[in-house]
Amino acid sequence: MAQGIKTPPSPMPDSTVVNGVRATLGAGTPAEKRGSYVIDIRNLHRIYESEAGYTHALKGISLQVPRGEFLCIMGPSGSGKSTLMNILGCLDTPTSGTYLLEGLDVSTLDDDELTALRASRLGFVFQSFNLLPRTTVLRNVELPLVYTNTAPKKRHEIARKALASVGLPEQYYDHNSNEISGGQMQRVAIARALVNDPAVILADEPTGNLDSATGLMVLQTFRKLSEQGKTIVLITHDEEVSTWADRTMHIRDGKLLTDEEERAARAASTSHGRGRT
Repeated sequence: MAQGIKTPPSPMPDSTVVNGVRATLGAGTPAEKRGSYVIDIRNLHRIYESEAGYTHALKGISLQVPRGEFLCIMGPSGSGKSTLMNILGCLDTPTSGTYLLEGLDVSTLDDDELTALRASRLGFVFQSFNLLPRTTVLRNVELPLVYTNTAPKKRHEIARKALASVGLPEQYYDHNSNEISGGQMQRVAIARALVNDPAVILADEPTGNLDSATGLMVLQTFRKLSEQGKTIVLITHDEEVSTWADRTMHIRDGKLLTDEEERAARAASTSHGRGRT
């Protein structure tokens, strides 16, 4: 751990089990507040060590996301947004700080439990779709259910409902995923993210590989899911995409900023640049 950033000792937390995953309620959190946010991160730091030295990718980030919110996080390349997304998706661990998912302290989980948590409580949507190309649309959507030992008949039923919820016509269900359009592929990817009824859908630049008209259809799908009560965290660098969200945060040099703070930072940067000319 980098010098100067330490995690203070905590009282013994309470244990619980969710979807077969042993997890821990955040120590020191009042019982009535635990789980009030789907995502609750406090003073999060992520520091990478290499031969060149330390890279402080995330610097004291705190963020609370209530259930049903559509949150957009904006930032340029190298700002720390991918690092934050990896931590939210339990694909990486912070150097210090606390991350509670539905009130559960994910730092207490071992690798198998983190895998189970990702499979049951998180849905992922990627810029590159990540579908199996020579596998049918229906089978692609069913795949997460295979790993939860869901019976085949039940898998078909759940996958069909997920595909219907994102507006994909039934005529495409038996097509291989490489036989449909980019917008249709992204809707299949969203349906796949929904099949385990996750607490959060994490979308990383989901319109990045799509033309504007197709991207609009995908954003309409996210908006509809949000109105149905799904919690969505979408990362993008596109300001037009952010207008579809309930709230937008900005990540700049590893720090999370509100819209107002981002505008002030831009104004200060512009003023500094003019002062140098």
